[in-house]
Amino acid sequence: MLGTVRPEVRLEPDGAGRAQLAVSFPSARTEKDVSRLAQEVFALPGRIAEARKRKLAIGLDEFQAINAFNGGSVEHALRAAVQHQRQVGYVFSGSEPALMERMLGKSRPFYKAGPVMRLQKIPEDRFAEFLDTRFRATGIKPVADFGSAIVELAGNLPYDVQRLAHEVWDDAKAAGRKTVNLDDLHSTLTRLLGEHDTLFEGLWQRLTLAQRAALRATVLQDGRELLSSETRARHRLTGASTVQASLAALVREDIVTKEGPRYVVVDSLLREWVARRTF
Repeated sequence: MLGTVRPEVRLEPDGAGRAQLAVSFPSARTEKDVSRLAQEVFALPGRIAEARKRKLAIGLDEFQAINAFNGGSVEHALRAAVQHQRQVGYVFSGSEPALMERMLGKSRPFYKAGPVMRLQKIPEDRFAEFLDTRFRATGIKPVADFGSAIVELAGNLPYDVQRLAHEVWDDAKAAGRKTVNLDDLHSTLTRLLGEHDTLFEGLWQRLTLAQRAALRATVLQDGRELLSSETRARHRLTGASTVQASLAALVREDIVTKEGPRYVVVDSLLREWVARRTF
């Protein structure tokens, strides 16, 4: 159904040394080739639905990353294909709210392409119970409120919660442990911070001094009352307008997001890295 397009499928190791499938299109060498390839690939769901006489639903996660492909032309190609596929439904989801919001702007291909849903956080108690249950199901007994500690430390962000829980579980399995406690949790967190140090240091160096100060204050103040004179004096911040501009820049870069009256660091590991750097 891909017509003249010939994909190359192979096995290659991922970062952890496990085998994974990789797909490439070696015949796509020029901009024109890539444009033609995009049209063929994105027309595929419509062809399948027509051939099978069935409706399809396709979910594309971390959809904001599409803007980085081929100067944005892939985004236009997908939008052009989607609008003609009446038997195919699409769900575009992403974990970077600011970038996803930008994709819905008037100048972007997916402006008014469909309804927008903003998902709320999973209730903390249900998330914590789920984690404790999964640990016990694999033969590792968590101490009381262990799941709650993971959820709180990860800021109740699904990706961060799952990442931290998975890494703690991996460390416990590797050590042959039958129980996990808060010391194990913080040991894993310290290891993760060390592994991300180069990445976070690079991000920190790209920020202006005013943005670094605003980010540090966001962490230490739990994102509250950042424009007040008391907060600015405590953290040696400049004028309120400068702080506001710095926070807006951090939001645009998806380093910080706004939840009601407070600002929250999007990546909980970065939040902990900034907190430890500060002290």
